[in-house]
Amino acid sequence: MKQFLRWIILGGTLFFLARALKDNWIEVTAIRIHGVGWAIIAIATGITLLAHTWAGWIWTWILQELNQPVSSTQFIQVYLKTNIAKYLPGNIWHHYGRIVAAKNANVSAGAATLSVLLEPLLMLAAALIIIVLCSSQFAAANTTVVIQILQLLSLAVVLWAIHPWFLNPVIRFLYRFKAKKSAVSSESTVPFSLKSYPLRPLLGELGFMGLRATGFILTMSALGSLNVNQIPLLLGAFSCAWLLGFIIPGAPGGLGVFEATAYELLRHHFPSALVFSAIALYRLISILAETAGAAFAWLDEHLAKS
Repeated sequence: MKQFLRWIILGGTLFFLARALKDNWIEVTAIRIHGVGWAIIAIATGITLLAHTWAGWIWTWILQELNQPVSSTQFIQVYLKTNIAKYLPGNIWHHYGRIVAAKNANVSAGAATLSVLLEPLLMLAAALIIIVLCSSQFAAANTTVVIQILQLLSLAVVLWAIHPWFLNPVIRFLYRFKAKKSAVSSESTVPFSLKSYPLRPLLGELGFMGLRATGFILTMSALGSLNVNQIPLLLGAFSCAWLLGFIIPGAPGGLGVFEATAYELLRHHFPSALVFSAIALYRLISILAETAGAAFAWLDEHLAKS
Protein backbone atom coordinates (compact mmCIF):
# COMPACT_ATOMS: atom_id res chain seq x y z
CA MET A 1 0.00 0.00 0.00
CA LYS A 2 2.87 2.36 0.83
CA GLN A 3 4.57 1.69 -2.52
CA PHE A 4 1.23 2.15 -4.30
CA LEU A 5 0.74 5.51 -2.54
CA ARG A 6 4.21 6.62 -3.58
CA TRP A 7 3.49 5.85 -7.22
CA ILE A 8 0.19 7.77 -7.03
CA ILE A 9 1.95 10.83 -5.56
CA LEU A 10 4.80 10.63 -8.08
CA GLY A 11 2.41 10.20 -11.00
CA GLY A 12 0.20 13.07 -9.84
CA THR A 13 3.10 15.51 -9.38
CA LEU A 14 4.69 14.58 -12.71
CA PHE A 15 1.33 15.04 -14.47
CA PHE A 16 0.93 18.44 -12.80
CA LEU A 17 4.43 19.51 -13.88
CA ALA A 18 3.95 18.19 -17.42
CA ARG A 19 0.74 20.19 -17.74
CA ALA A 20 2.49 23.31 -16.39
CA LEU A 21 5.26 22.84 -18.96
CA LYS A 22 2.69 22.41 -21.75
CA ASP A 23 0.85 25.59 -20.72
CA ASN A 24 4.08 27.64 -20.57
CA TRP A 25 6.17 25.95 -23.25
CA ILE A 26 6.50 29.00 -25.53
CA GLU A 27 7.50 31.30 -22.65
CA VAL A 28 9.96 28.73 -21.26
CA THR A 29 11.73 28.32 -24.60
CA ALA A 30 11.96 32.12 -24.91
CA ILE A 31 14.07 32.41 -21.74
CA ARG A 32 17.77 32.99 -22.41
CA ILE A 33 20.71 32.81 -19.99
CA HIS A 34 23.54 35.25 -20.71
CA GLY A 35 27.09 35.41 -19.37
CA VAL A 36 26.22 37.02 -16.05
CA GLY A 37 23.38 34.53 -15.60
CA TRP A 38 25.75 31.57 -16.04
CA ALA A 39 28.10 33.10 -13.48
CA ILE A 40 25.20 33.41 -11.02
CA ILE A 41 24.26 29.77 -11.68
CA ALA A 42 27.84 28.72 -10.94
CA ILE A 43 27.69 30.64 -7.65
CA ALA A 44 24.33 29.02 -6.84
CA THR A 45 25.89 25.58 -7.41
CA GLY A 46 28.80 26.45 -5.12
CA ILE A 47 26.46 27.69 -2.38
CA THR A 48 24.34 24.53 -2.64
CA LEU A 49 27.50 22.42 -2.28
CA LEU A 50 28.47 24.54 0.73
CA ALA A 51 25.02 23.90 2.23
CA HIS A 52 25.50 20.11 2.09
CA THR A 53 29.02 20.40 3.50
CA TRP A 54 27.63 22.56 6.30
CA ALA A 55 24.92 19.94 6.98
CA GLY A 56 27.64 17.31 7.35
CA TRP A 57 29.38 19.48 9.93
CA ILE A 58 26.10 19.89 11.84
CA TRP A 59 25.82 16.09 11.97
CA THR A 60 29.10 16.03 13.92
CA TRP A 61 27.62 18.59 16.34
CA ILE A 62 24.65 16.28 16.92
CA LEU A 63 26.97 13.37 17.69
CA GLN A 64 28.90 15.57 20.10
CA GLU A 65 25.62 16.43 21.84
CA LEU A 66 25.22 12.66 22.34
CA ASN A 67 28.66 12.39 23.99
CA GLN A 68 30.22 10.89 20.87
CA PRO A 69 33.38 12.85 19.93
CA VAL A 70 34.11 12.31 16.23
CA SER A 71 36.41 13.64 13.53
CA SER A 72 34.64 16.47 11.74
CA THR A 73 36.54 15.96 8.47
CA GLN A 74 35.91 12.22 8.37
CA PHE A 75 32.20 12.51 9.09
CA ILE A 76 31.66 15.38 6.64
CA GLN A 77 33.19 13.08 4.01
CA VAL A 78 30.78 10.31 5.03
CA TYR A 79 27.84 12.70 4.88
CA LEU A 80 28.70 13.94 1.40
CA LYS A 81 29.40 10.47 0.03
CA THR A 82 26.12 9.06 1.32
CA ASN A 83 24.01 12.10 0.37
CA ILE A 84 23.35 11.03 -3.22
CA ALA A 85 21.98 7.69 -1.96
CA LYS A 86 18.73 9.49 -1.07
CA TYR A 87 17.76 9.27 -4.75
CA LEU A 88 17.72 5.46 -4.57
CA PRO A 89 14.29 3.80 -4.17
CA GLY A 90 13.22 3.77 -0.55
CA ASN A 91 14.81 7.11 0.36
CA ILE A 92 16.57 5.56 3.40
CA TRP A 93 19.93 4.41 2.08
CA HIS A 94 21.74 7.67 2.89
CA HIS A 95 20.63 7.24 6.52
CA TYR A 96 21.68 3.60 6.53
CA GLY A 97 25.11 4.44 5.11
CA ARG A 98 25.71 7.06 7.81
CA ILE A 99 24.71 4.69 10.61
CA VAL A 100 27.06 1.99 9.29
CA ALA A 101 29.93 4.46 8.86
CA ALA A 102 29.41 5.86 12.36
CA LYS A 103 29.38 2.38 13.89
CA ASN A 104 32.60 1.55 12.02
CA ALA A 105 34.13 4.67 13.62
CA ASN A 106 33.37 3.28 17.11
CA VAL A 107 30.20 5.31 17.65
CA SER A 108 27.63 3.31 19.59
CA ALA A 109 24.83 1.91 17.44
CA GLY A 110 22.17 3.72 19.47
CA ALA A 111 23.89 7.10 19.23
CA ALA A 112 24.53 6.64 15.49
CA THR A 113 20.86 5.82 14.88
CA LEU A 114 19.60 8.65 17.07
CA SER A 115 21.88 11.19 15.37
CA VAL A 116 20.47 10.19 11.99
CA LEU A 117 16.93 10.56 13.36
CA LEU A 118 17.63 13.88 15.07
CA GLU A 119 19.11 15.51 11.97
CA PRO A 120 15.89 15.49 9.91
CA LEU A 121 13.90 16.59 12.97
CA LEU A 122 16.16 19.60 13.36
CA MET A 123 15.83 20.33 9.64
CA LEU A 124 12.04 20.14 9.93
CA ALA A 125 12.11 22.51 12.89
CA ALA A 126 14.31 24.98 10.98
CA ALA A 127 12.03 24.86 7.94
CA LEU A 128 8.94 25.34 10.12
CA ILE A 129 10.51 28.37 11.84
CA ILE A 130 11.14 30.01 8.46
CA ILE A 131 7.63 29.12 7.24
CA VAL A 132 6.02 30.62 10.34
CA LEU A 133 8.07 33.81 9.92
CA CYS A 134 7.48 34.15 6.16
CA SER A 135 4.04 32.59 5.58
CA SER A 136 2.41 36.01 5.38
CA GLN A 137 4.62 36.75 2.37
CA PHE A 138 3.99 33.70 0.17
CA ALA A 139 0.51 32.61 1.32
CA ALA A 140 -1.16 35.81 2.50
CA ALA A 141 -4.37 35.13 0.60
CA ASN A 142 -4.69 31.58 1.91
CA THR A 143 -3.44 32.06 5.47
CA THR A 144 -6.18 31.74 8.09
CA VAL A 145 -6.06 31.75 11.86
CA VAL A 146 -6.54 27.96 11.83
CA ILE A 147 -3.57 27.46 9.49
CA GLN A 148 -1.40 29.76 11.60
CA ILE A 149 -2.35 27.83 14.75
CA LEU A 150 -1.55 24.51 13.03
CA GLN A 151 1.83 25.90 11.94
CA LEU A 152 2.66 26.97 15.49
CA LEU A 153 1.45 23.66 16.94
CA SER A 154 3.54 21.67 14.46
CA LEU A 155 6.59 23.74 15.33
CA ALA A 156 5.94 23.30 19.07
CA VAL A 157 5.63 19.51 18.67
CA VAL A 158 8.91 19.24 16.73
CA LEU A 159 10.77 21.54 19.15
CA TRP A 160 9.47 19.52 22.11
CA ALA A 161 10.40 16.20 20.43
CA ILE A 162 14.09 17.19 20.44
CA HIS A 163 14.06 18.48 24.03
CA PRO A 164 16.11 16.41 26.53
CA TRP A 165 13.09 16.34 28.90
CA PHE A 166 11.24 14.29 26.26
CA LEU A 167 14.05 12.57 24.39
CA ASN A 168 16.19 11.26 27.25
CA PRO A 169 13.30 9.33 28.92
CA VAL A 170 12.51 7.80 25.52
CA ILE A 171 16.17 6.80 25.12
CA ARG A 172 16.22 5.23 28.61
CA PHE A 173 12.98 3.34 27.95
CA LEU A 174 14.21 1.93 24.64
CA TYR A 175 17.60 1.01 26.11
CA ARG A 176 16.01 -0.86 29.03
CA PHE A 177 13.56 -2.59 26.68
CA LYS A 178 16.47 -3.73 24.50
CA ALA A 179 18.40 -4.84 27.62
CA LYS A 180 15.50 -7.03 28.73
CA LYS A 181 15.17 -8.54 25.25
CA SER A 182 18.89 -9.38 25.18
CA ALA A 183 19.00 -10.54 28.83
CA VAL A 184 21.42 -7.76 29.80
CA SER A 185 21.10 -6.03 33.16
CA SER A 186 18.72 -3.09 32.76
CA GLU A 187 20.48 -1.33 35.63
CA SER A 188 23.52 -0.55 33.48
CA THR A 189 24.05 3.08 32.58
CA VAL A 190 22.57 4.33 29.32
CA PRO A 191 25.63 4.98 27.13
CA PHE A 192 24.38 8.22 25.59
CA SER A 193 21.89 11.02 26.16
CA LEU A 194 21.36 14.64 25.23
CA LYS A 195 23.40 16.89 27.53
CA SER A 196 21.28 19.97 26.79
CA TYR A 197 18.78 21.31 24.30
CA PRO A 198 20.41 21.01 20.83
CA LEU A 199 20.27 24.75 20.19
CA ARG A 200 23.54 24.97 18.27
CA PRO A 201 22.55 22.20 15.80
CA LEU A 202 19.11 23.83 15.40
CA LEU A 203 20.70 27.20 14.58
CA GLY A 204 23.03 25.35 12.24
CA GLU A 205 20.07 23.83 10.40
CA LEU A 206 18.58 27.31 10.05
CA GLY A 207 21.83 28.23 8.32
CA PHE A 208 21.50 25.13 6.11
CA MET A 209 17.99 26.14 5.05
CA GLY A 210 19.21 29.68 4.43
CA LEU A 211 22.03 28.45 2.18
CA ARG A 212 19.71 26.13 0.23
CA ALA A 213 17.19 28.94 -0.24
CA THR A 214 19.98 31.29 -1.33
CA GLY A 215 20.92 28.85 -4.09
CA PHE A 216 17.31 28.82 -5.28
CA ILE A 217 16.98 32.61 -5.10
CA LEU A 218 20.18 33.03 -7.13
CA THR A 219 18.80 30.60 -9.72
CA MET A 220 15.66 32.72 -10.00
CA SER A 221 17.77 35.87 -10.37
CA ALA A 222 19.84 34.25 -13.13
CA LEU A 223 16.68 33.88 -15.23
CA GLY A 224 14.90 37.14 -14.37
CA SER A 225 15.19 40.28 -12.28
CA LEU A 226 14.23 40.19 -8.59
CA ASN A 227 13.59 42.85 -5.95
CA VAL A 228 15.04 42.74 -2.45
CA ASN A 229 11.54 42.81 -0.95
CA GLN A 230 10.77 39.51 -2.75
CA ILE A 231 13.46 37.60 -0.83
CA PRO A 232 11.25 36.76 2.21
CA LEU A 233 8.60 35.49 -0.22
CA LEU A 234 11.10 33.22 -1.97
CA LEU A 235 12.64 32.10 1.32
CA GLY A 236 9.28 31.08 2.76
CA ALA A 237 8.03 29.40 -0.41
CA PHE A 238 11.28 27.47 -0.82
CA SER A 239 11.17 26.27 2.80
CA CYS A 240 7.55 25.14 2.43
CA ALA A 241 8.28 23.29 -0.82
CA TRP A 242 11.40 21.70 0.68
CA LEU A 243 9.44 20.62 3.77
CA LEU A 244 6.67 18.95 1.78
CA GLY A 245 9.20 17.28 -0.49
CA PHE A 246 10.96 16.01 2.63
CA ILE A 247 7.96 14.53 4.46
CA ILE A 248 5.58 13.40 1.68
CA PRO A 249 6.27 9.78 0.59
CA GLY A 250 6.75 10.57 -3.06
CA ALA A 251 9.79 10.09 -5.27
CA PRO A 252 13.26 9.78 -3.69
CA GLY A 253 14.83 13.09 -2.72
CA GLY A 254 11.46 14.86 -2.89
CA LEU A 255 11.65 14.74 -6.69
CA GLY A 256 8.44 16.13 -8.13
CA VAL A 257 6.84 17.11 -4.81
CA PHE A 258 9.27 19.99 -4.25
CA GLU A 259 8.87 21.23 -7.83
CA ALA A 260 5.06 21.05 -7.85
CA THR A 261 4.76 22.83 -4.49
CA ALA A 262 7.24 25.59 -5.39
CA TYR A 263 5.48 26.17 -8.71
CA GLU A 264 2.05 26.42 -7.10
CA LEU A 265 3.24 28.82 -4.39
CA LEU A 266 5.20 31.15 -6.69
CA ARG A 267 3.25 31.21 -9.95
CA HIS A 268 0.88 33.84 -8.54
CA HIS A 269 3.80 36.19 -7.77
CA PHE A 270 6.12 35.64 -10.77
CA PRO A 271 5.67 34.72 -14.44
CA SER A 272 4.82 31.01 -14.62
CA ALA A 273 7.50 30.31 -17.23
CA LEU A 274 10.16 31.89 -15.01
CA VAL A 275 9.09 29.84 -11.99
CA PHE A 276 8.94 26.58 -13.94
CA SER A 277 12.36 27.13 -15.53
CA ALA A 278 13.92 28.12 -12.20
CA ILE A 279 12.69 25.07 -10.27
CA ALA A 280 13.76 22.71 -13.06
CA LEU A 281 17.20 24.34 -13.27
CA TYR A 282 17.56 24.31 -9.48
CA ARG A 283 16.91 20.55 -9.38
CA LEU A 284 19.79 20.09 -11.83
CA ILE A 285 21.97 22.37 -9.71
CA SER A 286 21.13 20.38 -6.56
CA ILE A 287 21.98 17.04 -8.16
CA LEU A 288 25.21 18.47 -9.61
CA ALA A 289 26.22 19.92 -6.22
CA GLU A 290 25.47 16.63 -4.42
CA THR A 291 27.39 14.62 -7.02
CA ALA A 292 30.34 17.02 -6.84
CA GLY A 293 30.28 16.84 -3.04
CA ALA A 294 30.45 13.04 -3.09
CA ALA A 295 33.27 13.13 -5.65
CA PHE A 296 35.30 15.69 -3.69
CA ALA A 297 34.80 13.73 -0.45
CA TRP A 298 35.94 10.50 -2.11
CA LEU A 299 38.97 12.24 -3.66
CA ASP A 300 39.94 13.95 -0.40
CA GLU A 301 39.65 10.68 1.51
CA HIS A 302 41.90 8.82 -0.96
CA LEU A 303 44.45 11.63 -1.10
CA ALA A 304 44.66 11.57 2.70
CA LYS A 305 45.33 7.81 2.64
CA SER A 306 48.01 8.02 -0.05
